[in-house]
Amino acid sequence: MSSLFSLSPTRHIVTLAAAAAFAAGTANAQIARSSDTLSSTSSTNNESSSSADSSSSSLDAMPPEPAAKGAGQDDRGNGYHSHGHFNHLAFEAGAGFNAPIGNDTPYITWGGNFSGGVGFHFSPRFSTLAEFQFIDDKLPGAFVAAGGGTGGDAHIIAITGEPVFDLFPKSTNSMYLIGGGGYYHKSTNFTVEECCDFYGYPVDVVTDSFSSNQLGGNIGFGYTHRIGGVYGDGTTKVFAEARYLFINTPPIGATNGLGTTELIPVTIGLRW
Repeated sequence: MSSLFSLSPTRHIVTLAAAAAFAAGTANAQIARSSDTLSSTSSTNNESSSSADSSSSSLDAMPPEPAAKGAGQDDRGNGYHSHGHFNHLAFEAGAGFNAPIGNDTPYITWGGNFSGGVGFHFSPRFSTLAEFQFIDDKLPGAFVAAGGGTGGDAHIIAITGEPVFDLFPKSTNSMYLIGGGGYYHKSTNFTVEECCDFYGYPVDVVTDSFSSNQLGGNIGFGYTHRIGGVYGDGTTKVFAEARYLFINTPPIGATNGLGTTELIPVTIGLRW
């Protein structure tokens, strides 16, 4: 201690200046290290923020994911179920002619028919119809003359169930199978011409008539052409079909029968 105080004033000043310089250098080094640490942390945060912003921009730029398609929808959203339950309903209306075949050709000849039906589409390929059909055929001249008349006709009224199977439901042009059966009422009428109506024209008067109720069936095939729709997806179709019709009418020996009835109805119309 005595040696320290014995130093000259000049040496005291030099010693204090050296200590102050050492302390200042240490403080500057600590401040520099703190600044580097803060700068590094700030740079890391900026990079993370930039990366997050870039990822967010990429996500925003991506197109929205398309909504899941509903059952039965195609790429245009016009699916089989797109119009609700009404789209499942099936309708038909048509008219045509009948050709007689079989053993009853001496008792019935050519005529016309009209049919209409309503039903349900279970799928694009399979549907059913509840069908009404009216058939009007003339009686052959020889048969009418044998009955003592001058004219005659046979009327057939049918109410049947008809399954329909479409072979190519997605095509504009398709083929289908149809067949079914049900209730048939057949009436045969003989007429004579008498004079006259209010305007002086001769009129046909029924002189004899008999009828029967029985079961019957039919089977056939047809062709359809789809019409309407922007993309060929219309539900209306033009159809042309031919069926074999069998009716179990009473035998020829019965008072109200002319034997089994067989016809080929050919019908053209619309189905949707």
